[in-house]
Amino acid sequence: MDTRQPDEDSKRQRFPSGFRILHGQQEYISYAEHASIRIWPSFGAGYYNNHNHSAIEITLVHKGEAHYTLPEDVYHVKAGEILLIPSGCPHELREADTCDRHLLLFEPGPIGSLRDVQSINTMTQQVIYLREDSELRRGMTELLMKAVDCYFRKQPMYNAECYGYLMQVYALLGRHYLETAAPQAAVRHSTIDPEIMNSAITYIGEHYMEPITLDSVADFVGFSKYYFSRTFKEYSGVTFTDFLLVKRLNAAVNYLIRSDRPIRDVARMSGFGSVATFNRVFREQKNCTPTQFRAIYGSTVNPDPNRRIF
Repeated sequence: MDTRQPDEDSKRQRFPSGFRILHGQQEYISYAEHASIRIWPSFGAGYYNNHNHSAIEITLVHKGEAHYTLPEDVYHVKAGEILLIPSGCPHELREADTCDRHLLLFEPGPIGSLRDVQSINTMTQQVIYLREDSELRRGMTELLMKAVDCYFRKQPMYNAECYGYLMQVYALLGRHYLETAAPQAAVRHSTIDPEIMNSAITYIGEHYMEPITLDSVADFVGFSKYYFSRTFKEYSGVTFTDFLLVKRLNAAVNYLIRSDRPIRDVARMSGFGSVATFNRVFREQKNCTPTQFRAIYGSTVNPDPNRRIF
Protein backbone atom coordinates (compact mmCIF):
# COMPACT_ATOMS: atom_id res chain seq x y z
CA MET A 1 0.00 0.00 0.00
CA ASP A 2 1.17 3.50 -0.76
CA THR A 3 1.40 5.18 2.64
CA ARG A 4 2.23 8.65 1.39
CA GLN A 5 -0.08 11.43 2.46
CA PRO A 6 -2.44 12.37 -0.40
CA ASP A 7 -2.19 15.93 -1.64
CA GLU A 8 -5.16 18.30 -1.51
CA ASP A 9 -6.35 17.53 -5.05
CA SER A 10 -6.33 13.78 -4.54
CA LYS A 11 -7.93 14.05 -1.11
CA ARG A 12 -10.93 16.10 -2.17
CA GLN A 13 -13.37 15.99 -5.02
CA ARG A 14 -15.57 19.05 -4.98
CA PHE A 15 -19.33 18.63 -5.29
CA PRO A 16 -22.11 21.23 -4.93
CA SER A 17 -22.73 20.24 -1.31
CA GLY A 18 -19.20 19.56 -0.13
CA PHE A 19 -16.34 17.14 -0.61
CA ARG A 20 -15.52 13.49 -1.09
CA ILE A 21 -12.23 12.76 0.66
CA LEU A 22 -10.36 9.90 -1.00
CA HIS A 23 -7.23 7.96 -0.18
CA GLY A 24 -6.90 5.25 -2.79
CA GLN A 25 -10.20 3.35 -2.65
CA GLN A 26 -10.86 4.43 0.93
CA GLU A 27 -13.37 7.28 1.25
CA TYR A 28 -13.68 9.44 4.35
CA ILE A 29 -17.03 11.15 4.71
CA SER A 30 -16.88 14.92 5.24
CA TYR A 31 -19.47 15.36 7.97
CA ALA A 32 -20.44 18.69 9.40
CA GLU A 33 -19.10 19.38 12.87
CA HIS A 34 -20.82 17.38 15.64
CA ALA A 35 -22.56 15.19 13.04
CA SER A 36 -22.07 11.62 11.88
CA ILE A 37 -24.66 11.54 9.12
CA ARG A 38 -24.59 13.08 5.66
CA ILE A 39 -27.23 13.10 2.95
CA TRP A 40 -26.41 13.75 -0.70
CA PRO A 41 -29.31 14.77 -2.97
CA SER A 42 -29.20 14.16 -6.72
CA PHE A 43 -26.72 16.06 -8.91
CA GLY A 44 -27.72 14.57 -12.26
CA ALA A 45 -25.36 12.18 -13.98
CA GLY A 46 -22.65 10.88 -11.71
CA TYR A 47 -19.91 8.28 -11.49
CA TYR A 48 -18.24 7.20 -8.25
CA ASN A 49 -15.45 4.74 -8.92
CA ASN A 50 -14.87 1.67 -6.76
CA HIS A 51 -14.49 2.73 -3.13
CA ASN A 52 -15.42 1.79 0.43
CA HIS A 53 -16.01 3.66 3.67
CA SER A 54 -16.82 3.03 7.31
CA ALA A 55 -20.27 4.58 6.86
CA ILE A 56 -23.41 2.63 6.03
CA GLU A 57 -24.87 3.77 2.70
CA ILE A 58 -28.57 3.79 1.86
CA THR A 59 -29.79 4.88 -1.56
CA LEU A 60 -33.43 5.80 -2.07
CA VAL A 61 -34.26 6.27 -5.77
CA HIS A 62 -37.18 8.51 -6.73
CA LYS A 63 -36.76 8.58 -10.52
CA GLY A 64 -34.58 6.83 -13.09
CA GLU A 65 -31.99 4.25 -12.01
CA ALA A 66 -28.82 4.01 -9.94
CA HIS A 67 -26.44 1.24 -11.00
CA TYR A 68 -24.32 -0.30 -8.23
CA THR A 69 -21.49 -2.75 -8.87
CA LEU A 70 -20.43 -4.76 -5.82
CA PRO A 71 -17.93 -7.62 -5.53
CA GLU A 72 -20.58 -10.32 -5.84
CA ASP A 73 -23.46 -8.70 -7.72
CA VAL A 74 -24.78 -5.76 -9.74
CA TYR A 75 -27.89 -3.86 -8.63
CA HIS A 76 -30.03 -1.71 -10.91
CA VAL A 77 -31.94 0.29 -8.31
CA LYS A 78 -35.08 1.72 -9.89
CA ALA A 79 -37.60 4.35 -8.84
CA GLY A 80 -39.22 3.40 -5.55
CA GLU A 81 -36.48 0.94 -4.61
CA ILE A 82 -33.91 1.03 -1.79
CA LEU A 83 -30.40 -0.37 -1.49
CA LEU A 84 -28.50 -0.64 1.81
CA ILE A 85 -24.73 -1.24 1.67
CA PRO A 86 -23.02 -2.24 4.93
CA SER A 87 -19.92 -0.61 6.35
CA GLY A 88 -16.68 -1.44 4.56
CA CYS A 89 -18.26 -3.00 1.47
CA PRO A 90 -16.53 -1.94 -1.81
CA HIS A 91 -18.91 -0.56 -4.43
CA GLU A 92 -19.12 1.50 -7.62
CA LEU A 93 -22.03 3.78 -8.52
CA ARG A 94 -23.17 5.07 -11.93
CA GLU A 95 -26.14 7.41 -12.40
CA ALA A 96 -27.76 8.76 -15.56
CA ASP A 97 -29.02 12.32 -16.09
CA THR A 98 -32.55 11.21 -15.24
CA CYS A 99 -31.62 9.72 -11.86
CA ASP A 100 -33.25 11.44 -8.89
CA ARG A 101 -32.28 9.99 -5.52
CA HIS A 102 -31.20 10.63 -1.95
CA LEU A 103 -28.06 8.96 -0.70
CA LEU A 104 -27.72 8.64 3.07
CA LEU A 105 -24.33 8.01 4.69
CA PHE A 106 -24.02 7.51 8.42
CA GLU A 107 -21.63 5.96 10.92
CA PRO A 108 -22.90 2.63 12.31
CA GLY A 109 -21.71 3.14 15.90
CA PRO A 110 -24.86 4.68 17.49
CA ILE A 111 -27.10 1.99 15.97
CA GLY A 112 -24.69 -0.94 16.20
CA SER A 113 -24.18 -0.38 19.92
CA LEU A 114 -27.82 -1.28 20.65
CA ARG A 115 -28.14 -4.74 22.17
CA ASP A 116 -30.94 -6.01 19.97
CA VAL A 117 -29.23 -4.72 16.82
CA GLN A 118 -26.09 -6.60 17.88
CA SER A 119 -28.19 -9.76 17.93
CA ILE A 120 -28.95 -9.43 14.20
CA ASN A 121 -25.38 -8.83 13.00
CA THR A 122 -25.85 -11.49 10.33
CA MET A 123 -28.43 -9.23 8.67
CA THR A 124 -26.67 -5.90 9.21
CA GLN A 125 -23.48 -7.14 7.55
CA GLN A 126 -25.31 -8.00 4.30
CA VAL A 127 -26.41 -5.91 1.33
CA ILE A 128 -30.18 -5.33 1.55
CA TYR A 129 -32.10 -4.65 -1.67
CA LEU A 130 -35.76 -3.69 -1.35
CA ARG A 131 -37.50 -3.96 -4.72
CA GLU A 132 -40.64 -2.02 -5.58
CA ASP A 133 -42.86 -4.96 -4.55
CA SER A 134 -41.22 -5.38 -1.13
CA GLU A 135 -43.68 -5.20 1.78
CA LEU A 136 -41.11 -3.15 3.72
CA ARG A 137 -40.50 -0.55 1.03
CA ARG A 138 -43.30 1.88 1.92
CA GLY A 139 -42.49 1.97 5.64
CA MET A 140 -38.77 2.29 4.92
CA THR A 141 -39.36 5.12 2.45
CA GLU A 142 -41.47 7.09 4.92
CA LEU A 143 -38.84 6.79 7.65
CA LEU A 144 -35.96 7.68 5.35
CA MET A 145 -37.76 10.74 3.99
CA LYS A 146 -38.44 11.90 7.55
CA ALA A 147 -34.69 11.64 8.18
CA VAL A 148 -34.01 13.61 4.96
CA ASP A 149 -36.44 16.36 5.97
CA CYS A 150 -34.95 16.56 9.45
CA TYR A 151 -31.40 16.69 8.04
CA PHE A 152 -32.01 19.60 5.71
CA ARG A 153 -33.97 21.62 8.29
CA LYS A 154 -30.83 21.56 10.45
CA GLN A 155 -32.57 22.32 13.72
CA PRO A 156 -30.63 21.84 16.98
CA MET A 157 -30.02 18.13 17.72
CA TYR A 158 -30.84 17.18 14.12
CA ASN A 159 -28.14 14.49 14.13
CA ALA A 160 -29.78 12.68 17.06
CA GLU A 161 -33.24 13.09 15.51
CA CYS A 162 -32.05 11.62 12.20
CA TYR A 163 -30.58 8.64 14.03
CA GLY A 164 -33.96 8.15 15.70
CA TYR A 165 -35.53 7.55 12.28
CA LEU A 166 -32.63 5.32 11.22
CA MET A 167 -33.07 3.24 14.38
CA GLN A 168 -36.71 2.74 13.39
CA VAL A 169 -35.48 1.61 9.97
CA TYR A 170 -33.31 -1.06 11.61
CA ALA A 171 -36.15 -2.11 13.92
CA LEU A 172 -38.36 -2.62 10.86
CA LEU A 173 -35.67 -4.60 9.02
CA GLY A 174 -34.74 -6.61 12.11
CA ARG A 175 -38.28 -7.73 12.87
CA HIS A 176 -38.76 -8.81 9.27
CA TYR A 177 -35.44 -10.67 9.29
CA LEU A 178 -36.18 -12.57 12.51
CA GLU A 179 -39.75 -13.39 11.51
CA THR A 180 -39.18 -14.45 7.90
CA ALA A 181 -35.61 -14.48 6.61
CA ALA A 182 -34.07 -16.27 9.59
CA PRO A 183 -36.73 -18.12 11.60
CA GLN A 184 -34.16 -20.65 12.76
CA ALA A 185 -32.02 -17.83 14.15
CA ALA A 186 -35.04 -16.60 16.10
CA VAL A 187 -35.56 -20.08 17.54
CA ARG A 188 -31.91 -20.33 18.56
CA HIS A 189 -32.06 -16.95 20.25
CA SER A 190 -35.13 -18.03 22.22
CA THR A 191 -33.06 -20.77 23.91
CA ILE A 192 -30.41 -18.27 25.05
CA ASP A 193 -30.97 -16.19 28.15
CA PRO A 194 -30.87 -12.64 26.71
CA GLU A 195 -30.32 -11.13 30.16
CA ILE A 196 -27.05 -13.02 30.56
CA MET A 197 -25.82 -12.23 27.06
CA ASN A 198 -26.79 -8.58 27.38
CA SER A 199 -24.92 -8.38 30.67
CA ALA A 200 -21.85 -9.73 28.87
CA ILE A 201 -22.22 -7.10 26.14
CA THR A 202 -22.61 -4.38 28.78
CA TYR A 203 -19.53 -5.67 30.60
CA ILE A 204 -17.51 -5.52 27.37
CA GLY A 205 -18.74 -1.96 26.77
CA GLU A 206 -17.61 -0.90 30.22
CA HIS A 207 -14.23 -2.68 30.18
CA TYR A 208 -13.08 -2.82 26.53
CA MET A 209 -10.28 -0.35 27.36
CA GLU A 210 -8.85 -2.89 29.81
CA PRO A 211 -7.01 -6.15 28.94
CA ILE A 212 -10.20 -8.26 29.06
CA THR A 213 -10.25 -11.71 27.48
CA LEU A 214 -12.75 -14.38 26.49
CA ASP A 215 -11.94 -16.15 29.77
CA SER A 216 -12.57 -13.10 31.93
CA VAL A 217 -15.95 -12.30 30.33
CA ALA A 218 -16.98 -15.98 30.50
CA ASP A 219 -16.08 -15.98 34.20
CA PHE A 220 -18.15 -12.82 34.70
CA VAL A 221 -21.33 -14.50 33.37
CA GLY A 222 -20.50 -17.88 34.95
CA PHE A 223 -19.96 -19.90 31.74
CA SER A 224 -17.05 -21.99 30.54
CA LYS A 225 -15.14 -20.14 27.86
CA TYR A 226 -16.06 -22.76 25.24
CA TYR A 227 -19.78 -22.57 25.94
CA PHE A 228 -19.68 -18.78 26.19
CA SER A 229 -17.74 -18.48 22.92
CA ARG A 230 -20.30 -20.57 21.03
CA THR A 231 -23.31 -18.93 22.68
CA PHE A 232 -22.00 -15.39 22.17
CA LYS A 233 -21.56 -15.99 18.44
CA GLU A 234 -25.06 -17.48 18.15
CA TYR A 235 -26.52 -14.48 19.95
CA SER A 236 -24.54 -11.65 18.35
CA GLY A 237 -23.66 -13.12 14.95
CA VAL A 238 -19.93 -12.45 15.42
CA THR A 239 -17.14 -13.94 17.51
CA PHE A 240 -16.14 -12.44 20.84
CA THR A 241 -12.77 -11.44 19.36
CA ASP A 242 -14.35 -9.60 16.42
CA PHE A 243 -16.93 -7.91 18.64
CA LEU A 244 -14.23 -6.63 21.01
CA LEU A 245 -12.07 -5.47 18.10
CA VAL A 246 -14.91 -3.44 16.56
CA LYS A 247 -15.67 -1.90 19.96
CA ARG A 248 -12.06 -0.80 20.38
CA LEU A 249 -11.72 0.47 16.81
CA ASN A 250 -14.91 2.53 17.09
CA ALA A 251 -13.57 4.10 20.28
CA ALA A 252 -10.22 4.82 18.61
CA VAL A 253 -11.88 6.43 15.58
CA ASN A 254 -13.89 8.68 17.88
CA TYR A 255 -10.77 9.78 19.78
CA LEU A 256 -8.88 10.40 16.53
CA ILE A 257 -11.65 12.55 15.09
CA ARG A 258 -12.87 14.36 18.19
CA SER A 259 -9.63 14.97 20.10
CA ASP A 260 -5.99 15.87 19.58
CA ARG A 261 -4.70 13.31 22.07
CA PRO A 262 -1.38 11.65 21.13
CA ILE A 263 -1.64 8.33 19.28
CA ARG A 264 -0.17 6.47 22.26
CA ASP A 265 -2.98 7.80 24.47
CA VAL A 266 -5.62 6.86 21.88
CA ALA A 267 -4.19 3.33 21.74
CA ARG A 268 -4.25 3.00 25.54
CA MET A 269 -7.74 4.46 26.01
CA SER A 270 -9.13 2.20 23.26
CA GLY A 271 -7.81 -0.95 24.87
CA PHE A 272 -4.87 -1.78 22.60
CA GLY A 273 -1.87 -3.19 24.39
CA SER A 274 0.72 -1.13 22.53
CA VAL A 275 1.06 1.54 19.88
CA ALA A 276 2.61 -1.05 17.55
CA THR A 277 -0.41 -3.35 17.90
CA PHE A 278 -2.79 -0.41 17.48
CA ASN A 279 -1.05 0.78 14.30
CA ARG A 280 -0.99 -2.73 12.82
CA VAL A 281 -4.64 -3.52 13.55
CA PHE A 282 -5.85 -0.08 12.47
CA ARG A 283 -3.99 -0.35 9.16
CA GLU A 284 -5.44 -3.82 8.54
CA GLN A 285 -8.98 -2.66 9.19
CA LYS A 286 -8.95 0.91 7.82
CA ASN A 287 -6.28 0.71 5.10
CA CYS A 288 -4.29 3.56 6.63
CA THR A 289 -2.48 4.40 9.86
CA PRO A 290 -4.18 6.22 12.75
CA THR A 291 -2.05 9.30 11.97
CA GLN A 292 -3.14 9.29 8.32
CA PHE A 293 -6.77 8.78 9.31
CA ARG A 294 -6.65 11.79 11.63
CA ALA A 295 -4.88 13.95 9.02
CA ILE A 296 -7.39 13.09 6.30
CA TYR A 297 -10.53 13.17 8.40
CA GLY A 298 -9.57 16.03 10.66
CA SER A 299 -9.06 18.34 7.70
CA THR A 300 -12.70 17.92 6.62
CA VAL A 301 -14.32 19.92 9.42
CA ASN A 302 -15.42 23.13 7.70
CA PRO A 303 -12.36 23.38 5.37
CA ASP A 304 -13.99 26.40 3.74
CA PRO A 305 -15.96 28.55 6.22
CA ASN A 306 -17.92 30.15 3.38
CA ARG A 307 -19.18 26.94 1.83
CA ARG A 308 -22.61 25.51 2.60
CA ILE A 309 -22.59 22.39 4.74
CA PHE A 310 -25.37 19.89 4.05
